[in-house]
Amino acid sequence: MKQKLEFLKLLADETRLKILNMLMKEDSYVEKIACELDITPATVCYHLKRMESAGIVNCSRSQFYIIYSLNSDIFNKPLYELIKVGSAIGTEEKYNREVISRFFKYGRLIQLPTQRKKREIVLLEIAKCFKKDIKYNEVDVNEVIHRFHEDHCTIRRELISFGIMEREREVYWLK
Repeated sequence: MKQKLEFLKLLADETRLKILNMLMKEDSYVEKIACELDITPATVCYHLKRMESAGIVNCSRSQFYIIYSLNSDIFNKPLYELIKVGSAIGTEEKYNREVISRFFKYGRLIQLPTQRKKREIVLLEIAKCFKKDIKYNEVDVNEVIHRFHEDHCTIRRELISFGIMEREREVYWLK
């Protein structure tokens, strides 16, 4: 119940709602959000960090910027599912967030987990950058993976071996 209250409190802030509305349109970074909302980057960072710790937004590194995006998994759930007593933002989802926060720093994968379940969670997080029903060539796949980790060959191989992606003649797609 406490976790749900924290989640709803985070949404009950005008600045955070404005930030979320911006992120609904497109992924963005701190300076752009600050400029658009006419507030300081420090204020934007504060709100984004709180929302990230609650799992409302995700972040990833892209060159020199940390890009923030909406966690669509939470917002695709019906409201009654979020507020219903006895069904917190699931224990599995909480575990997944803990694993992701442990293995990702500033949107970069710091280490590939050895434990199979954790490795799968990490790979599924990376796979969120790929769109369903789109075919990617190997260079594009490597470029996306490289945003997360230097060893794109291993990650690409793991995405295939876990059945998250499929490959045929250097063409890849989400399964």
